[in-house]
Amino acid sequence: MKFMKLGSKPDSFQSDGKDIRFVASDLAGDIIIRVGNVKFHLHKFPLLSKSFRLQKLITTTDNEKTDEICISDIPGGAAAFEICAKFCYGMTVTLNAHNVTAARCAAEYLQMHETVEKGNLIYKIEVFLRTSILRSWKDSIILLQTTRSLLPWSEDLKLTDHCIESVASKASTDAFKVEWSYTDNRKKLPSENCLETHWKGIRKENSVPKDWWVEDLCELEIGFFKKIIMAIKAKGRVSSEVIGEALKAYTYRRLSSLGKEKGGDANKNRSLLETIILLLPSEKGSVSCCFLLKLLRAGSLLDCGETSKRELVKRIGRRLEDASVPGLLIPSTSGENTIYDVDMVLNIVEEFIMQDNSDVQLSTNEELHELNAPALAAGISKVTVAKLVDDYLIEVAKDPNLPLSKFIDLAEILPSDSRPEHDGLYHAIDTYLKEHPGLSKSEKKKLCGLMNCKKLSGDACAHAMQNERLPLRLVVQILYFEQMRASAATTSRAESGNSYGSSRSAITTNTEDECDGVPNAHDGKARKFTKLSEGGKGCEWSSGGNNENRSNGQGKSGSSQVKGVVMPKKMLGKFLSSKGQTGGSSSSSDTSAGSPNSAKQGEPKLTPSRNIRYTVL
Repeated sequence: MKFMKLGSKPDSFQSDGKDIRFVASDLAGDIIIRVGNVKFHLHKFPLLSKSFRLQKLITTTDNEKTDEICISDIPGGAAAFEICAKFCYGMTVTLNAHNVTAARCAAEYLQMHETVEKGNLIYKIEVFLRTSILRSWKDSIILLQTTRSLLPWSEDLKLTDHCIESVASKASTDAFKVEWSYTDNRKKLPSENCLETHWKGIRKENSVPKDWWVEDLCELEIGFFKKIIMAIKAKGRVSSEVIGEALKAYTYRRLSSLGKEKGGDANKNRSLLETIILLLPSEKGSVSCCFLLKLLRAGSLLDCGETSKRELVKRIGRRLEDASVPGLLIPSTSGENTIYDVDMVLNIVEEFIMQDNSDVQLSTNEELHELNAPALAAGISKVTVAKLVDDYLIEVAKDPNLPLSKFIDLAEILPSDSRPEHDGLYHAIDTYLKEHPGLSKSEKKKLCGLMNCKKLSGDACAHAMQNERLPLRLVVQILYFEQMRASAATTSRAESGNSYGSSRSAITTNTEDECDGVPNAHDGKARKFTKLSEGGKGCEWSSGGNNENRSNGQGKSGSSQVKGVVMPKKMLGKFLSSKGQTGGSSSSSDTSAGSPNSAKQGEPKLTPSRNIRYTVL
């Protein structure tokens, strides 16, 4: 820390321990100046020679025939006045970053200008600030912190502005030019824990990180932090990623339980959070999607303004492909019956679609005949977001209070081409059916209408055909498409002469021709569907795993696709009984609108395959 000494005489101020200060001198004091509870017994002449304000006050006391002056409103109080009084006596005064602000404000109050005497206190302090304090990184930050208790004097004297400019300028300096000390508590990479070796064998110190200034600024209160960040952004020499890192570090420092609980002063935390949101850089990659989701979660818990939450929704919508399901599980606010705020996620997905449509429109306007990279990236993002939404639906479907309308709205909002397969959607639908057993037939039909049977994998179809929670008509349709796949596979093998082990690729090729592009190839993260428990009422799910065996036609599902799939006897009996009712009518939820009349009573029972073809076609 830098300091400056003023005056050459020894400090002769003394105290009697009763809030009385006096100067040890042969001459008795002729004026008493009271500052708060402290009384200073001083001499008029030294004071009159330096302070224009004291000149006027002493003249007034002489006219009133009193020897006491009260200046309780002096900034900095008794300590600051004592510095000024010592300067008037020519005594040694030590100024540093901790007391120079108070001394400067008190000198201004006492009007210790150059017009009163050359080389007065104000002039000397200004020189000290320019040549020493404001050139030091840490002293500038200390000085800035001291200005807070001296408002509005510090602002009127531009001390706050000078500090902010000094700090912002240093933070905007190229890292390789930083030669001053700074606080660095960040986790270092292994290569940063020791000295690096130059290629010529010359050892050199580690380079300064680009975010070297972040830790020190985290010590500032939010008002000063905001002004410095805005000044740094205005200079335009610091990347948006570094500014985003500074905002993230400050937020975690000030809101250690970000997004987990309310805690602390709710109003103060709400104001801080809204300021952080306001300061977020406009560039897309400046902060992570995870951090944005935590801000949104905290904003929801702290009941931030709609403007702030809407801004976060827009930013998250632009980065939705980078989000995770746990991040999207934002608790509902008070007054909502649901566990999670599904409407918030719906708004985020809507924002993603709007951004995606804008990107597509931009790509269309470009006169390019080749597939451009932005369009391809947009397609991949849509598929990623669709998987994310399906996984989110699986989680929120477990909420018994989730209305069917909200589930359907979120499932339908994405375009159909964003889901090359419907395994995840099927899992979400089955979870909702399991947690909401009281759904009517029409509600089940509407819910299951979200799913395209042609886009289910072989494992998902095998699982669905044993699932008694699904409407019977849907099960029949799934079985029909599975039989088409098996038939296509058999035909392809006969024509190509390939072995049974390569039948999987034939199934995929022919199924895409016959079934409107049903995807059957799965990557290493494909879902696994296990058999239903005894009776067909329990449903077990698992994800991940390797599908290599099934892809090679060696797994159980692969065999079932080639050899044909058998409908469970219980479900088949229910289907046949529904077809054999009197009057030749059947439930609208279990039959196709375009199917022929039902079988008459007394006719022999149809085989499962014939009955299925008769119903669906």
